[in-house]
Amino acid sequence: MPVVYHDLTLRPGKKETELLKLCERKLHAPVRYFRILKKSLDARDKANIKWVYSVECSSRPEQPPLRTYPRITRPAPNVYIAGAGPAGLFCALRLLRHGMTPVLLERGKPVEERAEDIRHFFETGVLDPDSNVQFGEGGAGTFSDGKLYTQTNSAFHREILETFVEFGAPEEIAYLGRPHIGSDRLHLVIANLRRYILEHGGTIRYNSKLDDVRITDGALTAISVNGAWEEASLLVLAVGHSARDTFELLQRRGFPMEAKDFAVGVRIEHLQSRISRAQYGEGYAALPPADYKLVSHASERAVFTFCMCPGGVVIPAASEEGGVVVNGMSNFARDERNANSALVVQVRKEDFGEGALAGVAFQRKIERAAYLAAGGGYLAPVQLVGDFLAKKESYYFGEVRPSYARGTAFAPVDAYLPPAVCTSLRAALPDMDLRLSGFASCEGVLTGVESRTSSPVRILRGEHFEAEGIAGVYPCGEGCGYAGGITSAAADGLRIAQTIASKYL
Repeated sequence: MPVVYHDLTLRPGKKETELLKLCERKLHAPVRYFRILKKSLDARDKANIKWVYSVECSSRPEQPPLRTYPRITRPAPNVYIAGAGPAGLFCALRLLRHGMTPVLLERGKPVEERAEDIRHFFETGVLDPDSNVQFGEGGAGTFSDGKLYTQTNSAFHREILETFVEFGAPEEIAYLGRPHIGSDRLHLVIANLRRYILEHGGTIRYNSKLDDVRITDGALTAISVNGAWEEASLLVLAVGHSARDTFELLQRRGFPMEAKDFAVGVRIEHLQSRISRAQYGEGYAALPPADYKLVSHASERAVFTFCMCPGGVVIPAASEEGGVVVNGMSNFARDERNANSALVVQVRKEDFGEGALAGVAFQRKIERAAYLAAGGGYLAPVQLVGDFLAKKESYYFGEVRPSYARGTAFAPVDAYLPPAVCTSLRAALPDMDLRLSGFASCEGVLTGVESRTSSPVRILRGEHFEAEGIAGVYPCGEGCGYAGGITSAAADGLRIAQTIASKYL
């Protein structure tokens, strides 16, 4: 049986082969099997920064246990899955492994074509509302950082990481404390996952938007795709947090739903070198670009950083005409000049009024205000941190130049975010600076608007994960209000697939 050792440490720059020697000393025998289970950086003491490992090893050859999946024993209908983001893709993969037949309906394009549409939008400002940073194969997270860490303690977590590795992600993501794939490598993983699904009996239909459903006697009987009806008795709704037209459709068809709290704000950019120096001290050259995670309760609303991208860029993430949305993106190397993170404020249901889709209307309002504040053309409004705190206009940049690809225009944050949000941001910035020196530096850049942090709506589901009162429809993932990020969305997709398959075992 392999032995697990925790809290083995190496100084930065040391080779991981040193861990083998440590294990051999503990085993008093040569190591024939070795696997890193966890690796994290301990930078609490800047004079003694170290990597901390948990490893599994043995003096005998070993093989990690293989995952097995029970196959269905009874005939099962096709399972339609609306959306090929992490929830939809992982749901399809698990259904295939149980012996079922998934049919993925993706309103956008394959990831390669989608990447070209996004590049075209960045360069020209011509937006395809169905093929952009929000929509298309891989989901919204494909053009972010590929961050895979999550605060949810899901039983599926390790399976998800190992699946990403199986389809081409770097092996280190299976054990890093804060794993990330990077947008450049995530594209390849998504393409490999697609090929597997198609080669093993699944179907993927691109440019195929779910535009209606038929419910008869409380059960799904048909779906409409691009205006054409087809019989269906099983549907997984994995549509993503920006599928506003789908939310409107479901409301018209009587699906129980509710507005939910989310967060809005800006992207904040600093020089990556300054963030790394603040986190590590002067000797940071041998260390990965530093990240951070900050929370402030200096006002009545929680303010927090979210989706931090070391060595990354701020990207245009609009999916509707006439609205500006920003997000952050990093490639695997995280080697861009700036660091950026969402800096967002909690907004509550009472902030945007009555109705299940009131949060959607609230998002649209601030996105359009940001578009107008910057003068159109999907330019993004920017303001320096110091000027925002002093309630002054910005006129020139300092050491931090915004990375937003469509270009920027100076405009105050107050022009597009509500007063309560701006008040909370002003209270939080100096408070966060106490924990990360330089965070509220006058030359930091605030770019708006960060409005798609999570879904503003939840499609209610019952005890067995079906939509309340509607048999055969399974709300799933981030868009339906049950996840927040790649890993938790993938976990919900696996959970739904497991639930569906269990009925046919």
